[in-house]
Amino acid sequence: MIAAPVEGSARPFKRLGFSFGYRFFLFLLMGLIWLVPAFVNLRFAYAMVLWDGLLLAAWLADLWSLPKPHVLSLRRSWKEPLALSVSSQGTITAINRSKATLHLHIVDALPSSLRSAPPALQMTVAPGGQAETAYSVQPRKRGTIAVRQVYLRYEGIFRIADRWAVVDLPQQLTIYPNIHEAKRQAVYLVRSRQIALEKRFSRIRGAGRAFESLREYQDGDDFGDICWTATARRGKLVTRLFELERSQTIWIVLDTGRLMRARVAELSKLDHAVNAALALGQVALFTGDRVGLLAYARNIRRRIPALRGSSQLRQFLETLASIHEDQWEADHLLAVSQLMRDQKRRSLVVWITDLAETAMTPEVIEAAAKLLPRHLVLFVVIGQPDLRATAARRPENASEMYQVSAAQEMIHRRELLLARLREHGALAVEAESGELAPLLVNSYLEIKRKNQL
Repeated sequence: MIAAPVEGSARPFKRLGFSFGYRFFLFLLMGLIWLVPAFVNLRFAYAMVLWDGLLLAAWLADLWSLPKPHVLSLRRSWKEPLALSVSSQGTITAINRSKATLHLHIVDALPSSLRSAPPALQMTVAPGGQAETAYSVQPRKRGTIAVRQVYLRYEGIFRIADRWAVVDLPQQLTIYPNIHEAKRQAVYLVRSRQIALEKRFSRIRGAGRAFESLREYQDGDDFGDICWTATARRGKLVTRLFELERSQTIWIVLDTGRLMRARVAELSKLDHAVNAALALGQVALFTGDRVGLLAYARNIRRRIPALRGSSQLRQFLETLASIHEDQWEADHLLAVSQLMRDQKRRSLVVWITDLAETAMTPEVIEAAAKLLPRHLVLFVVIGQPDLRATAARRPENASEMYQVSAAQEMIHRRELLLARLREHGALAVEAESGELAPLLVNSYLEIKRKNQL
């Protein structure tokens, strides 16, 4: 997942790839001191001209001593995978094959989606040696991003003249969803009341029907789980423990249509949905279930068959990184038709979407209802914090009263639509963006514990 390092040799930047160093202007400013006695004796002005001539000669000599750009090489590398909204570190390594000590000023021309301003780096490289410096990036957009050139200005030991160069370091960087958030959500796997963590997979004790082990009866155990044969042998009550069934099928359905372009906490709703889907997919795969993915807008954008294993998690991660919002309304019925064709047996369908504010019943509600006779549907709507904040505000004038009333009406209507799905057997909830991943993981574990599949 970490981008491979790329290395390249420097080449001259433009036809006249040289300029004056900062010390040249410092010495030039010092030469202006000759103007003070020049007011008394004009011959001191000739001394200033002589000073400027010597400085120009020193600049030419320093420029002549600077090595050609091709003796310099740069290497760009990354220490970790790049993830959305996560600070990551990149490094630039300079290799000096000349016989002179060089002072380098480097600008890596990164796109604004990685960093608001390109990193400006400085380093000193000994003759025949190399030096390394690091900078941080914080991606603001998922997907593949191309980075290309690094601009370079280098000076010699006197730092009077400098040369300009450019190094081509083309890289295709993949920005993944928030991997660290998914790892944090996986902590739910070690909750003592549900999970016994093993070396390579997790077993969840709950209300499943797959026998796991025996233990002495404890208060609160179901009488139906008492093993009477073991009780007779041991002379005390013994309870059967069960683990949740594995190899069940989980489908994560992501709406990537127009409504998911809305931004909450500096990220789009789709970004929050992708991060939550990754957390849920990781947990489900670790528990031994098969996980599939269906992302749709006006058409089917991405589809991963329901499989299990570490290779499935890698494919899941790569696919989620490339999902983007569409500018058009999503075709929810098309997604249902595709899912019904792909999944004949009963499964858990986790549908992450948003509701359009229309007077009619949104199409996504009708589409989700079509899945209920065959599948268990966890229907999750991403809430809008500013809408609830407006609804809870106390109006101070007529204009604010209309705004508050409209917000309250919209919230009430969303609750009615979700209640209608619940009446048909769906698990329908509305979650804030920051609570989305924990809600999905907890809901999935609760469904497994209650053996609802």
